[in-house]
Amino acid sequence: MNNNSFSYCFTVFFLTFVLGTCSLCESAKGQESKTQFEQMRGELWSGSLPLVNLTVDISAVSKRTFVNGEIEIVDFHKRTDSLSESVKYLCQIKYRGGTSICYEKKSFSIKLVDEVGEKQDANILGIRKENSWILDAMAVDRVRMRNRVCFDVWNEMSQTPYETAYGNRNGTAGEFVEVFINGSYHGLYCMSDKIDRKLLGLKKTKTNENDTTIRGVLYKGFSPYTNINSYADADVNSPTWNNWELQYPSDLPSFDAWKPLMDLIDLNSTKTSDLTFRQQYQDYFYWENLVDYIVLIMALDVEDCLYKNTFLSVVNIKKGHKFLISPWDMDMSLGGAWDGTYNDVLVSFDRITNRPPFNRLIPQNIDGFMDSVKHRWLNLYSTLLLPKNIEERLDEYSNAFLTSGAWEREYAKWNGNPMPLKQSITEELEYVKDWYRRNYEFLCDKFKSKQMGILNIPETTSMGRDCLDGDEREYADGVYLMDGRKVRDSSEIEGLPSGTYIVGGRIVIVR
Repeated sequence: MNNNSFSYCFTVFFLTFVLGTCSLCESAKGQESKTQFEQMRGELWSGSLPLVNLTVDISAVSKRTFVNGEIEIVDFHKRTDSLSESVKYLCQIKYRGGTSICYEKKSFSIKLVDEVGEKQDANILGIRKENSWILDAMAVDRVRMRNRVCFDVWNEMSQTPYETAYGNRNGTAGEFVEVFINGSYHGLYCMSDKIDRKLLGLKKTKTNENDTTIRGVLYKGFSPYTNINSYADADVNSPTWNNWELQYPSDLPSFDAWKPLMDLIDLNSTKTSDLTFRQQYQDYFYWENLVDYIVLIMALDVEDCLYKNTFLSVVNIKKGHKFLISPWDMDMSLGGAWDGTYNDVLVSFDRITNRPPFNRLIPQNIDGFMDSVKHRWLNLYSTLLLPKNIEERLDEYSNAFLTSGAWEREYAKWNGNPMPLKQSITEELEYVKDWYRRNYEFLCDKFKSKQMGILNIPETTSMGRDCLDGDEREYADGVYLMDGRKVRDSSEIEGLPSGTYIVGGRIVIVR
């Protein structure tokens, strides 16, 4: 090879090496310039949690007013409206919450809008078609799932006693997601819908040129002092009244809007005699809803409800005033306190029996109410509320956190702010599982006591046996009281006083 050939080959080699190196540098530089959101979007796989990126001037976001922004939702399973992995919507954003607003990891309210700022509905993650959404930070919950698990249980055990467009659902539905702010990782959140007029099937306010007719109403308790036993004089033209917030119709605070709640409080106040209460309470409450609510509170020890974090609603006040109870914000449950510390105590019955209407229904066992509560527990304790089944729910979510890497990122971002997290969520869940087992055993023991209700129910009722005591009896024929006393030889219930009976081996409630 002559010198010219050698020089040419060397030059080609040198240029190839330099250009190749520069190309690699540019590629590395490009990788470095990608946001965390873009990087994780590029690594999306079947085990990923959905990714949510909020593009917004975060310094302008507050609790008071919405600011304009954009939300992008990335979901491997393509469950959002467009059936695409990545979907963007214009939106309005603000912070939400009470004491939680003080934490650095804040929750968000999101409203989807179109190009001119009008409401835009979207079926996000297959939950339901809606424009208003919540990104729940769960900042003080050490396992980041208490509220979601409680709602999952509630949705299975209790439904609206009337048909709705959403399968009679009486609680939120939600999916865990990982949130980014302007491309930067911000943590593990739960994205859910809200309890609102549409979900509960409340009748819309009728408006014409001459008149406005309020029909459906929705109230939300927001204070530890919220109750339904008394009220003070207050401005009825305000969106808040005696520690209640008018959720619907929120734009029409008035005497007419607040009057149904006043009537409910009057019924439950001390100025109403026990006799009058007994005669009228079923015109104001759904029996099964009350029973389910108490069982939920007892089984999961939901302590921040009754009536703070509680919705009360009436479908149509022009056709009656029966109130439906819907729980809300159940972070303080399953052995957890409001500030994220451990609340390692079991459920207190005094807390329940001190609040109306339960302060009369339970001690007096009106119409066999406590018998019905016990019956409901016995229906659920070996199925939905069995410790094994609750633990499976907890494990399903924790496995999703671990498989996706979300827990590792959450721990790195928020450990110690505001609460210490355990690097192993499995270790933290052991406390929750142990607490639930102990509370479950406590309730089993309570519901075996004679002063609280049902004795000697046979297996033909399909109730569990573990929580029962006494000698087995035959109830195939006749009508029996809940203590086992026979009141009729036949199975005819016509003419029986109101109460709870065993007829043909089954529980029958006579109204």
